Amino acid sequence: MKVTSCQVYVFGPYSLICAEGKLCVGSEEIKLRPKLFDLLRIFVERRGQVLDKEELIKLLWPDSIVEESNLTVTINGLRNVLTHGQYIETVARRGYRFTAEVEILYDNVLTSEPLADSPLIPQSPGGALPLQSPFYISRPTDDEFFKAISRQDSIVLVRGARQVGKTSLLARGLQKARNHNATVMLVDFQQFSASTFESADKLLLAIAESIAYQLDLTPEPHEVWKDYLSAGINLERYLRREVLSQKHTPVVWGIDEIDRLFNLTYASEIFGLFRSWHNLRALDPQGPWHRLTLAIAYATEAHLFITDLNQSPFNVGTRLALEDFTLDQVSELNQCYGKSLQNDAEVAEFHKFLGGHPYLTQCGLYEMVKNNTSLSAILEMGKKDDGVFGDHLKRMLVSLQQEQALFEELRCYLVSNEKLSENAFSRLRSSGILSSDSTEEPRVRCELYSAYLERHLG
Repeated sequence: MKVTSCQVYVFGPYSLICAEGKLCVGSEEIKLRPKLFDLLRIFVERRGQVLDKEELIKLLWPDSIVEESNLTVTINGLRNVLTHGQYIETVARRGYRFTAEVEILYDNVLTSEPLADSPLIPQSPGGALPLQSPFYISRPTDDEFFKAISRQDSIVLVRGARQVGKTSLLARGLQKARNHNATVMLVDFQQFSASTFESADKLLLAIAESIAYQLDLTPEPHEVWKDYLSAGINLERYLRREVLSQKHTPVVWGIDEIDRLFNLTYASEIFGLFRSWHNLRALDPQGPWHRLTLAIAYATEAHLFITDLNQSPFNVGTRLALEDFTLDQVSELNQCYGKSLQNDAEVAEFHKFLGGHPYLTQCGLYEMVKNNTSLSAILEMGKKDDGVFGDHLKRMLVSLQQEQALFEELRCYLVSNEKLSENAFSRLRSSGILSSDSTEEPRVRCELYSAYLERHLG
């Protein structure tokens, strides 16, 4: 019999073993009706997301027409089963959210087919990799990031192109901090609705409410927010009084998808606030600010949007860049996928084709394992607009087409080798289309991108 890896979702005292259809507390199994199990699986897989009622009904009863009351009964039934905590939040006029912190472990299960060098069973690529995932590849930046957090640096910046692995690295840094008894909080700007960004007041209050919820703080921010003070001062007072003065451990605040703020008219107000906390380490040496670390992940070139460098947190602290996989790192990942690439020559050809792009590398190897696709077939997909890389490439093209000036500059560079402006070069690099560091020698990130862009922009 062959031992392979099976995902187990762990939250609170519970373990959800999807492959076996089991929910356990310790060694004791809790019997669930099929719909309750399906609902719990949906919640843990999409934890932290607000799922509206209509979407949940479609997922639970895809081939039936049911009343909303059926969903209500099912939600209440699951709540009655999960008696060790309040895990399902009702979001007024929207739906439900699973609020538990979920860890994904890998349990051993037996399979009847003893296949030599069989790969671990991978998840479909996309999104942050779970903390225990054997498919996570550590890079030199990981160690630098962990050391900066351990030193309690004021601001730790992780810059990298889209889908390069910033969120996965941020998650691991925060977990390291937890393991060393730090107080950890996370703000992911992707989770906020569009209406939250209407003003600095709304956004900063929402940030404070999120922190209060995560750390189970009282009083809640809206109870102590002062109308005659600015939102920035309110947040600073709340952070100092209710977090830094109450928690005597290092405090690590992870911030993801901060790029969403760059185009906002009030962005400098928020960035200036972050910068001021860095300055308070020197200006208020007896204060608690030396225990606060902001760990910020972002992609866009900040200097394109922040003209006043004195208001920027992006030119202080520790600045790290997360790069694409090297040849050795692709080889390491190939081992995790059961050596889908047969030899060093295939690894080198695969790396050259995708440039070590972390997400595309995962996609290619996943395709090879799932559908037994050969390397030659993967390379052939680069000549077509569909296939395993099609959706990713189409999104890249659509994003370019929405910015006609940028689109035209890139087209002129590809067709006529016209020099790119500093602005266009920086934006194309931060979006992951270019990978070089100099406007004098711009370089398209990988062969796949080059072939695709030349077809559509040539």
